[in-house]
Amino acid sequence: MAPIVHGLENEHRDRINFVYLDVDDPANQDFIQTLGRRAQPEFYLLDAEGNVIKQWFGNVSEQEFELAFADALAE
Repeated sequence: MAPIVHGLENEHRDRINFVYLDVDDPANQDFIQTLGRRAQPEFYLLDAEGNVIKQWFGNVSEQEFELAFADALAE
């Protein structure tokens, strides 16, 4: 998944802020509890106010991400 996600980050970094959380880092536990950890990997697309627009659990295709990004950016 890392090559896909990092490639998308390089392509969209001017419009989408990518944030990576280490689930083993105690500093991230409050945020992880807020989102609710269910699987690994997990991906969340948030709006500017921090609301979850879309979430994915497990492997995700680049096309699925691209469609969600396009929808979110069109709003």
